[in-house]
Amino acid sequence: MKHGTRIACTAALLLTLTTAPAATAADAGPTHVDGQLPSGATYMMDVPTTWNGTVLLFSHGYNAGPANPAQDAPDAATKTLLLQQGYALIGSSYATTGWAVTDAVPDQMATLEAFTTRFGQATRTLAWGRSYGGLVTTAIAERHPDRIDGSLSICGLVHGGVANWNNTLDPVFALKTLLGSDVPLVNLPTQQAATDAANTLTASVDSAQSTPEGRARIALAAALHNIPVWNAPTQTRPAASDWDAQQANQYDAVKGLLKIAAFNRRQEAEVRAGGNMSWNTGVDYARLLAQSSVRKEVTALYKKAGLSLTKDLAALNRAPRITADPAAVTWMSTTSSFTGKLAKPQLSIHTIGDPLVPVQTESALRRAVTAAGSAPLLRQAYVDNAGHCTFSPAEQLAALHTLEDRLTTGSWQGTDPASLNARATAADPTTPTRYVSYRPTPYLRPYDLAHPADRR
Repeated sequence: MKHGTRIACTAALLLTLTTAPAATAADAGPTHVDGQLPSGATYMMDVPTTWNGTVLLFSHGYNAGPANPAQDAPDAATKTLLLQQGYALIGSSYATTGWAVTDAVPDQMATLEAFTTRFGQATRTLAWGRSYGGLVTTAIAERHPDRIDGSLSICGLVHGGVANWNNTLDPVFALKTLLGSDVPLVNLPTQQAATDAANTLTASVDSAQSTPEGRARIALAAALHNIPVWNAPTQTRPAASDWDAQQANQYDAVKGLLKIAAFNRRQEAEVRAGGNMSWNTGVDYARLLAQSSVRKEVTALYKKAGLSLTKDLAALNRAPRITADPAAVTWMSTTSSFTGKLAKPQLSIHTIGDPLVPVQTESALRRAVTAAGSAPLLRQAYVDNAGHCTFSPAEQLAALHTLEDRLTTGSWQGTDPASLNARATAADPTTPTRYVSYRPTPYLRPYDLAHPADRR
């Protein structure tokens, strides 16, 4: 269904609503509404009895399915705090699971229209989302600035789709080449084929972890994805020169990448794109390593293993390359990459120890926004924690309130770590506040629509 038709059909939504009983003066609870869009997506809305006039349009992260529930907040604790503060919360399931941006953006806009029909026009509308939902949120910010007042990306894929799949290709290409595993990396025909490839390469990684040479090569692969050396809350944070502990932490994250994104999610995205949307033709892996945030660890581990890093990098550069399907690149670029053109303020926050969507994606966003001339509208902030999207409710509320201040005053205020932490403590003194000063290294394989030279 065309986007315009889907939005126009929103008036029919009220026929499919199911609404929780209205709150009484005694319980003063929020009004909860479930509904279905013409696309087949479901949505949910929670509106407090005393609504403050602001609606938060939440875009959820990647969902592999088959269950496909709607979500209107990142987590239960944050949701409770937001409702207590008077915010209306809304969000859809998206009509399909997986890399569903072509459904997600119109479904989110239709959900906003349904909210307006049911509850009236908001005085302020903010789009926000986490992980893949950060990509959806940024797409909304670029494509529908007239429908929102500002946006907040939380641990988002703000580097865009082509950059994401290129950078996901590099570590598995290194593992396949250096560990001698014979697995297909692209053009995966089925989910079973993707699972089989992931299991085969994971077994090679497990075997390699038992030798110094193998551990060095796993560290090299991790470096090509900028996988941090502290990347899960359960891990001990290693010392700056404890190369073995750093690599052990990365080993777990590399296996997670193989099991989550590198094969199964790639296969689903390839089906949508109509082919392979990533490439490594022309890539100089020695140059990429030189820009990596963890290059010192790789150098130290190669030296400890008595292995030549120069020879391994040369082997990568000699290995047969992977070319992309131009039509698939065009699809991914058109649907999932960014122009960098912001018309409304955006705040983007990231944990520094994210192994799945590395913090360097923020460098890619900054690159695009700067090239497009929108840098004054963007602010970025960083939380000193390991893991993907491991923010406390306090940290998320602090980001939201900081974005609101930008809209109220017309200028960015209090985006430094001390101010963000103070705001976080005020919003929720029961959960951690860990904003820090941080500057991510460059994203290794950037691609955006603000740089014509990125296109191939």
